[in-house]
Amino acid sequence: MTELPHLSASLEDYIETIYHIITEKQVARGKDISARLSVSGASVTEALRALSKRGLINYAPYEVITLTAEGRSIAEDVIRRHNSLKQFFTSVLALDEPLAEEGACKIEHTAPPEIIARMVDFIKFLEVCPRGGKDLIAGFANFCQKGQSAESCATCISHCMENQAGKRLG
Repeated sequence: MTELPHLSASLEDYIETIYHIITEKQVARGKDISARLSVSGASVTEALRALSKRGLINYAPYEVITLTAEGRSIAEDVIRRHNSLKQFFTSVLALDEPLAEEGACKIEHTAPPEIIARMVDFIKFLEVCPRGGKDLIAGFANFCQKGQSAESCATCISHCMENQAGKRLG
């Protein structure tokens, strides 16, 4: 895999926004970006020039904006990081959607890709691990909501052992 160029958090937000607008409308315009990000037209123009200079978008003043192949790749990477973080925050940490969204937006720009990949692997592991699985995740969510486990550890272990024995027999 080729190394993606480093962009500031702000430019990543712009390219992610451009990607989403293009997905919805086939092309993006400066006013769409300005409205979506709640920034001035001048700020959008400056960002578009920077992205164009790096070869990530096709841009000319007063024309539609499209992504280059490299720009699309970078946007998809930012979105993948965002979605992975959000899924971890909601599925594993049992955070509510708005807080998970806010956290994902902030962390997606700074977390090393290896950390995000490991979080994704952890989610996959939890979902299939016979010692945890979806019961473990649900138990943690319950613990977060109530400040205590729904059942004692001994009862939980007993249920896990029964489930494992049932799987071996079935």
